[in-house]
Parts: sequence; C-alpha cells; structure tokens
Amino acid sequence: MTRASDTMQLIAQYGPRETMEYDVVIVGGGPAGLSAAIRLKQLAAEKGVEIGVCVLEKGSEIGAHILSGAVMDPRAISELIPDWKEQGAPLNVEVSEDRFLFLTERGAVRTPNWALPDNFKNHGNYVVSLANVTRWLGQQAEALGVEIFPGFPAAEVLYHDNGSVKGVATGNVGVGKDGEPTGNFQLGMELHAKYTLFCEGARGHLGRQLNERFRLDSEADPQTYGIGIKELWQIDSAQHQPGLVIHTAGWPLDTSTYGGSFLYHMNANQVAIGFVVGLGYQNPYLSPFEEFQRYKTHPEIRKFLEGGKRVSYGARAITAGGLMSLPKFVFPGGALVGDDAGFLNASRIKGSHAAIKTGMLAAEAAFGAIQAGREGDALSAYPEAFKRSWLHDELHRARNFKQWMSKGLYVGTLMVGIEQKLLGGKVPWTLHHQHRDHEMLRPASLCKPIEYPKPDGKLTFDRLSSVFISNTNHEENQPAHLTLKDASVPVDVNLRTYAGPEARFCPAAVYEFVRDGESGDRLVINAQNCVHCKTCDIKDPTQNIVWVTPEGGGGPNYPNM
Repeated sequence: MTRASDTMQLIAQYGPRETMEYDVVIVGGGPAGLSAAIRLKQLAAEKGVEIGVCVLEKGSEIGAHILSGAVMDPRAISELIPDWKEQGAPLNVEVSEDRFLFLTERGAVRTPNWALPDNFKNHGNYVVSLANVTRWLGQQAEALGVEIFPGFPAAEVLYHDNGSVKGVATGNVGVGKDGEPTGNFQLGMELHAKYTLFCEGARGHLGRQLNERFRLDSEADPQTYGIGIKELWQIDSAQHQPGLVIHTAGWPLDTSTYGGSFLYHMNANQVAIGFVVGLGYQNPYLSPFEEFQRYKTHPEIRKFLEGGKRVSYGARAITAGGLMSLPKFVFPGGALVGDDAGFLNASRIKGSHAAIKTGMLAAEAAFGAIQAGREGDALSAYPEAFKRSWLHDELHRARNFKQWMSKGLYVGTLMVGIEQKLLGGKVPWTLHHQHRDHEMLRPASLCKPIEYPKPDGKLTFDRLSSVFISNTNHEENQPAHLTLKDASVPVDVNLRTYAGPEARFCPAAVYEFVRDGESGDRLVINAQNCVHCKTCDIKDPTQNIVWVTPEGGGGPNYPNM
C-alpha cells in the first residue's frame, strides 16, 4: 500500500480518481455489512423508493475472509429474513448437545448441564460455516439490487471540508515493492455517499483511523481482544455426532491466562476445532498457535481427530471487551457496525447475531435520515435504537464477563457462575479494566520460556503447512501491507526486551528474526503469509506495527470456514 502523500503524488501524475456516487457505501462484505445492505433495500422496497447501496469487500469473493467458530444464534437473521429456512440459508445443523470441560494435562472434568450458565447453553442455535452463511447473505443482497465489489479494499477515508465523512477510496493497483507504479498501475476509485458504514470486523483498518480522529473511545474502557485459531477436520463417522458442541477451559493455558477452546460437530463428518487466547497475556514466550497444537493432543480431544484429515486452517482476532469497551459508534457521515465497534458477546462466544442486528439498526437509521433529506450528520437514531434493543440487554447482562475472567480461571469461573447462573446477569455492579492488550506484555527477563513439542504432521502441525491450506495468496510485487513506524524498534526494543514476541504471536509465520553475520539481527516480514488476523496490530508491545490494506483480493480464501 502507498501512503497518503504517495497517493496524492500519483493523483497529480495520473489525473483525478474516478468517482461513483451512492446513498450508502458499506465497507466490508461480512454479516454486518451485508445485513445492513439487505435491510436498506428492504426498507426502500417497502416505501417504494430507490436507494443506491454498494458493498466493498477486500477478499477475492464474498466469504473468502470470513472465519468464525461458529455456533449461530438465529434470532437476528430471523428478524432480517424471516423465511431464511425456506430460502435455503445454510443453517442446517441444530445444536444437539452441550458439553463444557475443565482440562488438566491428562484429565477432564465435565460441568453438569444443570450447572451451566445460560450463556453456555445452545439449544435452538446452529453449528454453521459463517463463511457459507455470508456467501448466502451476499446472494440475497445482490438479488435485492445491492452492488457488491469483491477484491476492492477500502484503503482511505475521504472527508468533506467540514470534517464529516464523504466516503472512501479503494486502494491503488499495480504499485511495486519499491513504491513505484508498474505497467499495470491503476489509481483507486472514490466512492462518495450520504452515509458510510464501516463493517470491517475486529480491529478494522479504517475503523482504527476513525476512532483516533473522532476520539470515539475516549469514554470507554480499552478494547480487549483474543486471537481465534481454527482448523477444519474430516473425521471418522464413528466419532462424529452432528450438533455436538464442546467448549473447554484450562490446560494447556495456565490458570492466569484467559482463553479456551471449541469443538463443533458440523455435517458431512466434519468438525470445526479452535482455540482462543486472550491477547492480554503477559508472557512474551507464549505462542497461541503452539498452545492450540498442544491442546489437540489432550486425550479428550485427540480421540475425535485421530485417523482424520485436516482440510483447512485460519486465524482471526475477535473483540472481547463487551459493552464497557464499546466506543461511540456514530460520527458525522458514518458509523461503526458489528465487530468494527466490538459488539461480540464474549460470554457466549458469539458475534454473528450481533453483527446482523447492528447492521439492521444502522441501516434503519441511515434510511430514515436519507428519507428526511439529511446527509453527512451523525446517525443518532442508531445508538438510540441499540439501547432499546434485545442486543443491548444481552450485552448488559454479560458486561462483567471478560473482567472476571481476567482475574484467573478459578475466580473468573466462580464469579461468572454466580452472576450468570444464580443472578441471571442482573447485578448492580459494573467492573472496568484500564489496560490495552499490548501494555500487558512483561519483559522476557521476568518470564519463563515455554518449550513446545515439535509437530508430528498428523495431529499437530507447523505454521507454514497451516498457511498453505488457508489458500492465502498476495501479489508478490507490492509494498508490504505490514508496515513499521520505526524499522529499528523490532530489534532494539522487541527482540532485546521481549525476546521478539512477533515471531510467536503471529499464527502465520509472517515475522522472523534472522542473524546476518556481523551485521546482527534483523526482522524479516513475510507479508505473503498474512491471513489478515490483525494480531500483530493489536499485540505489538510498542505499537510499531500497523496493518494496512494490501492489493485487492489478497489474503486467505477460506472454504467452509
């Protein structure tokens, strides 16, 4: 990616960018963005009016970058498309059984179902491939007349002279590694709108910029994140139970590190297995990827996988701060929707229903404003509607979950059980936290190194073979989209003080410290491997790494994830 000053020089050299005008531009073709687009078109049809809506998606196709567990609560999609079952939505496997296990290295203790809080009960929910649900939503949106542009990442926010959001510009194409235009160079395109909805998922590139410009989180607790790492396995039919949902806590993490696992039995003898590690962990030697591989060796987990075949892999950051970390999500000319704001309910390990619901609420606010002849102002009806919604009630009941779990596995489990099981989430107290995830990392000299076993290539794997089955690809001759504010910091600070944590917190072998003879250590950035999880942008202790959009269509291409 080129920086703003470089883009201005290119515009001066190649002429003005092409411009397209819409009523609403939506950045991100995930559940939030597509639900907003569908709702806008539904409202226009009900009122007998026209409304121009487009969706920009950085992936090569709708669903290519979508990764989630996922167990889906159908409440929001039932509001958006009441006849989704008749329309062929891929929600086919209803949850048949819930199991929650506390793991030790060799053993497991199952929580009785009567003792499970409601947030861990999934009756009426569905085990899904969220990527496939998103593809289906894309089909519904296109059928309603939404213009969808896959392979076109929004790389820049555009502003009016009065400071309100004017729209976005897509990234330039055909810029070489040296930052110079190649023979295939094309300027990006400007898309102007009365309102722009940002639905990029957790740690959105433009959402981060908007947060800083408008100080959206000035009155909120710091946002916290986890990294979710997932594999899809084809397993023996004898071990397969469609709709079985297993969650675990405990081993291989220590009791002071937030995290846990999921194992969801889908259809066609497939299981989705994954591991979430809170990015507020303290030990720089910890590797979320290696913890996941270790987890699969537990007797209660490996029995499902032995003899099976791993068919896909991916990783994605998820927001975990909950209601207390929600920023202001409207500003002049636009709004943050879904996980770009942080609406995920960490206590339920669910965010797709929140993405769909907030997409609908933002769409209704934007439609009402446009019909009233407004544009470029703050959509105050959106947060007002959220406060009246069932989603706000749900997040309010769960508002203390992450804060309690940050106090350790045992205290957290006890207090979450009291709040959610005994008191139904109706408690008078609210907990807060003060630190961002990158601030929690301790110097390596204060921490114990962690020795991880070598992968066996059957049950456990290395990063590079994992990235291979994520179908990740980037145009090789382009500037690295993983940028450094200061090129000296990785060695002078991160390596010397924190033992080079970027080589461990990245699940895709992007960052590698190498020694060049007498010249010493240097950081190599293998940007082609990036699966767009955003972990580096979040966990880098010096906040020196900034993730920006690569050339359109780059990144993973997830099937059935």
